Amino acid sequence: MTLRTLAPYDFPAKDVVGNFPAPLLYLCWEDHNLFCSPVCIPAAPDTPFAALAEAILPGIYGAHPDFARIDWSAVEWFKSGQPWQPDPGATLAGNGLKHKDVLRFRTPGLQGLQGSFS
Repeated sequence: MTLRTLAPYDFPAKDVVGNFPAPLLYLCWEDHNLFCSPVCIPAAPDTPFAALAEAILPGIYGAHPDFARIDWSAVEWFKSGQPWQPDPGATLAGNGLKHKDVLRFRTPGLQGLQGSFS
């Protein structure tokens, strides 16, 4: 998209990785509108991918009544809008995740509060 400005628009970006304690990772639980938008967390590149389900996502989405019912072996992952299969034994960086990537996950059989999204 073309951007038209009234004056020169030349300055350094403020959202570069060096301005944060760790690269930012956007996370979103698909079909669960109790959460209005993706959340953004600083995520160290050496974080094991498995830590998302075990330690990080429970702190973000654990209050949802369906969270405890997630079958993590059936979760469908999407990286920046495309279907994606992570390696749970690798780190975030080892899975190719970088600053400001969007990671969405869909939980088959769990579509919103009491199936409200189906």
